[in-house]
Amino acid sequence: MLTAQESLDLAPYHRFTKTEWSKFRADEPMTLTADDIDRLRALNDPISLNEAEEIYLPITRLLSLYVEAVQGLHRASNMFLGTTDSKVPFVIGVAGSVAVGKSTTARILQTLLQRWKSSPKVDLVTTDGFLFPNAVLQERGMMDRKGFPESYDRARLVRFLSEIKSGKGNVNVPVYSHLVYDVVPENEIIVDRPDILIVEGLNILQPGELPKSGRPILFASDFLDFSVYIDADEDDLTTWFLQRFLKLRETAFADEKSFFHKFALMSEDEAKTYGKWVWETINRPNLVENIVPTRGRADLILRKGRSHVIEEVFLRRI
Repeated sequence: MLTAQESLDLAPYHRFTKTEWSKFRADEPMTLTADDIDRLRALNDPISLNEAEEIYLPITRLLSLYVEAVQGLHRASNMFLGTTDSKVPFVIGVAGSVAVGKSTTARILQTLLQRWKSSPKVDLVTTDGFLFPNAVLQERGMMDRKGFPESYDRARLVRFLSEIKSGKGNVNVPVYSHLVYDVVPENEIIVDRPDILIVEGLNILQPGELPKSGRPILFASDFLDFSVYIDADEDDLTTWFLQRFLKLRETAFADEKSFFHKFALMSEDEAKTYGKWVWETINRPNLVENIVPTRGRADLILRKGRSHVIEEVFLRRI
C-alpha cells in the first residue's frame, strides 16, 4: 500500500493494476517461451511467462508507438532543416534499486524488442562499466561508496550517450566483471548504431547538480527517450538483497576467482551479518539519497509486491 507521500509523488501518472495493464497488450504476439524466461531472469527473480505476457508485452506495444513518434519527429526536423541526418537510436533507461530486478527487465525488453517484425538492432549496456576502476576508488577512499553517483565516470557515460545519439558508429563501452568486482577495460564491447539502446543502471535517471554559473550541462538522463523505474518497498528490497547474497555464496562466490570468494567460506550466520552490514551502510543510503528521488522522473514505474511480482503500473501523463 502506498503512503500518502508516495501517492502525491505519483499523482502525474496513470495508475493501473496488473489486470488493467494487461489489456493494453491488444493483439501483440508473445515471442518468448518459458525457456527464454528461465534464461533471461536474474538469480532470485521469480518472473514467469505469464507475467511477461501481462506486463512486458503491453510495454513493448507502447514502445513501438513511442519509437514511431520519435522517428516522425526526426523526419520532420530533417525536412525543416533540409538535412538527411542518419538514424538516431531510441534510448531506453532502466533504473531502480539493487536486487529489484533491473537486469531481468532490461534483458526481457531487449529480447522482445529484437523480435519485432522489423527485427531492429537492440543493444543493452549497463552503467556498471562506467564505474571508476577499483584502483581509482581505493585511491579516493570511495570503495564503500561504490554504486553512489560519484563512483561513476559520469563524463565518460555522457560522452558515450552523446556519441550514440549523434549516430556515431563503433563506440567503445567498458565492461564490468561481477566475478572480479572491477572494470575490465581490455574486454570493451562495441556499440554500432543500434536502432534501440537499453541502458540499465542504479542512477541512470539522476540529473546531478546544476552549476551555479547557469552554464548548460548535460546529464545521462538527458539522452533518454523513455525510462522505466522498478519500484518496491524498502523492507522487501532488504529481504531480496539478503536472499540473493546468500544464493550467490553457493554459486558465483564459490568460484575461487571471485572477489567475494571469502564470503562462500563464511558460516551462514556470518554471511547474513555481513550482508546486513552492506545493505545498511552502502545500499540503503544510496537507495534513500540517490535512487528513490529519481523515481518521479521515469516515464513508466513498475511497482513490485512482496512476492517480487509486479502488481501495479504507473504511466506518466503526457
